[in-house]
Formats: sequence, structure tokens, C-alpha cells
Amino acid sequence: MSDSPAPLWRALVATDPTRPFVTSYDDLGDRVELSRATLDNWVSKTSNMLVDGFGTQPGDRVAVALPPHWQSLAWVLSCWSVGATAVLGAAGGVAPGTEVAVADPTRLDAALDGGAEEVVGTSLDSLGMPLKEVPAMVTDYTLEARGHGDHFQHYPVDPDEPALETDGHALTGAELVAVGRSRAEEWALGDADRLAVIVATDAPLTALGVDLSVLIAAVVSGVPLVLTPPPAPGEEERFLKRLGTERVSVVHGADPEGDLPFRRVG
Repeated sequence: MSDSPAPLWRALVATDPTRPFVTSYDDLGDRVELSRATLDNWVSKTSNMLVDGFGTQPGDRVAVALPPHWQSLAWVLSCWSVGATAVLGAAGGVAPGTEVAVADPTRLDAALDGGAEEVVGTSLDSLGMPLKEVPAMVTDYTLEARGHGDHFQHYPVDPDEPALETDGHALTGAELVAVGRSRAEEWALGDADRLAVIVATDAPLTALGVDLSVLIAAVVSGVPLVLTPPPAPGEEERFLKRLGTERVSVVHGADPEGDLPFRRVG
């Protein structure tokens, strides 16, 4: 089953659990860094929440209406760990007709209207703080997930089953791994690289590629991700200093349409 994203993620964590996997900056410049083990802890908690809390089964569909963020990575990896299909809506919206939907505060109303059996809200706070207000029929992600187990053995999912659906177009686990490996080879990603993804904090998750190939490329190559908004006017020098401090070697200028321009720096 190595041609599925979940076992590749587990193998990456086992190889070097303490190595950083994702560093996130918000619009205020606040920074949070998660190692592979720390992100995997959230993946495990989210997976256990899906299975034990919501009854999620292989083949179920989970709408992930979140921007690029460490929490959205945890959700996508959790979907693949339990054999569910991560479903991304048009322009970052909430895909209807799913068993579970997770959304940030700007998309919660749409998630409640989408017909999901379970709706989960997350504040997207850098440190995982809960929602300031929790609407009726909504589960607060960070409060609920913290009560679930720290370990989860991914299901033995068939790599030929759907793993990602974007605007109605489905890709299997094997296809996701293939496009991720292709992206890693195209960008010549190596063990010493650090990949910065320059993306607005309210951009859709498809800014990591409509096939999430940027995420998969990081998993298959072991390259840490740095998620950062673009510089504000007059902040270009400070932004370049940030890239230098993070030892970024590859820059991906993501855009909402899923195009994948990139360049090497340094």
C-alpha cells in the first residue's frame, strides 16, 4: 500500500520525527512551527475524532473548506489515514453532500447549509485556540480533537480508491502519489531544501495545487514547508529576511487557480 499518501506520511514521520514539516506565518507575522511528530499528533487526534466521534468509514467524503494552514494539512492527512475522500469545493467553498464538513469561521454558514451530517468549525488560530463563538450544531475542532487519542494506525486503504475530489474531479491515492512525485522531480526537491509557499491567508486550499501536489511533493521528498502570506507594500525587505531566516531554497508563488510557478533562491 505504499502508493497511498497515508503510509508515505507515516514512513516520513518514522524516519525523523523531530524534523520540521510545516512552519506557518499569519498576517501579523506570528510564526508557529510543527515537527513531523507534532503534526502527526494532530493527524492522529483528528483521525480518531473522525472514526470514534463521527463514525467516518472508508469511502466517506469529508469537505475541507480551509485555506492553506497547518490545520488543513492535518485534516487532509487524516482523511487519507481513515480512507475518506477529502473534498475541496469551488474557489475554496464548501462542497455539498458530504458526511463531514470542516470550515473556518468565514465558511461555517455555508457548511451548515451544505447538508453534512457533522459540521466542524476551527478558528485557525496559530496555536490552536478554540472558536470565539460556536454556532448551534457545530463542533469546535480544537476542543473536540484534544480529547482523542494521540496514536492512530492508518487503515489499509486501496490506493485505487478515490482520495481527493476537487470540483467534482476525483483522484485516487495512487494518482495523488504519482503527481506528488512528479512535482518533486520537476522541482528537483532534495533533503536539504525548504519550500516556501507564498499564499494569502484566505486563499483556497487548491493554492497547493488542484491535486494538492505541493503537499504530496513535500511528503515524498521530506522537504519542510513554509506557509507565508505575500509581503505587504513596503515590507519586501522584511519578507526577504524571513525567507533567509527560514533557509528557504525553493519558492512557490501559489495562486488561487492552482497554477504552480516556482523558483530557486540563494
